[in-house]
Amino acid sequence: MNTVRISLTINGAPMGAHEVPEMLSMIDYLHEYCRLTGTKFGCGIGACRACVVILDHPDGVGEAVPTCIAPAASFDGKKVRTIEGHAAGGTLSPLQQAFLEHFSFQCGYCTSGFVNEAQVLLEALERDPVPKAEIERRILAAMDSHICRCTGYVRYYEAIRAVILADPRLTR
Repeated sequence: MNTVRISLTINGAPMGAHEVPEMLSMIDYLHEYCRLTGTKFGCGIGACRACVVILDHPDGVGEAVPTCIAPAASFDGKKVRTIEGHAAGGTLSPLQQAFLEHFSFQCGYCTSGFVNEAQVLLEALERDPVPKAEIERRILAAMDSHICRCTGYVRYYEAIRAVILADPRLTR
């Protein structure tokens, strides 16, 4: 079995160097090497997006990336945020709090993927605010590829909408 040595930054903390199997998936790396289990394995083909983490690019733009189909080696030297990185000092992020207040999830299995994808949307809106008339379209475009087997979509979308409307920087 071929192995590779990887190091990356996860939730602001350096991880590695770890010697890992060359084709180890990123989700398995998070679970087995980093002990970060909030990212969930759903479909195994990147379609349900339960396993999404945020990949932070050098230009400051975050991208939602499914981890079940991405080799951990492809993240070498990069910065990643997982669901464990949202709360700070024991306080939930506004997005996490909104998900709770709107009872957005039932089983919670897909929640980490929804939170990460929604965070990427909020950060995009900070750079390019959306007209209020287009909020629904932007939420749908960002979240449409996520699958919730408990049919919690409406409440997820309501929570995201509430966060957007509560922050004047995100709309114009």
